[in-house]
Amino acid sequence: ASTLGPIGSRMEERLSAAFEPAVLQLEDESSQHAGHAGAVGYAGESHFSLTIVSGAFSGLRTLSRHQMIYAALEDEMPLIHALSIRTLTPEEASTSE
Repeated sequence: ASTLGPIGSRMEERLSAAFEPAVLQLEDESSQHAGHAGAVGYAGESHFSLTIVSGAFSGLRTLSRHQMIYAALEDEMPLIHALSIRTLTPEEASTSE
């Protein structure tokens, strides 16, 4: 995984503040998409992969969890091309290990 640039760093800060996650893994995968139309992004940041573990997701379906992520990142989403999201509760994370 590459080091996060300004957009990724801001995304990480917003997610940390919104969800107080036990685990937050945000990876910039833009380099894997070089040459494709959406790969330019802002400052070369276009494609991200997120794994986040938070009690805030307890009792919620995947769609609701993803909507929460999009709401937390409303200012950053127009600046990127793609975000792959994996949301887990602490209980789900402990059983998937």
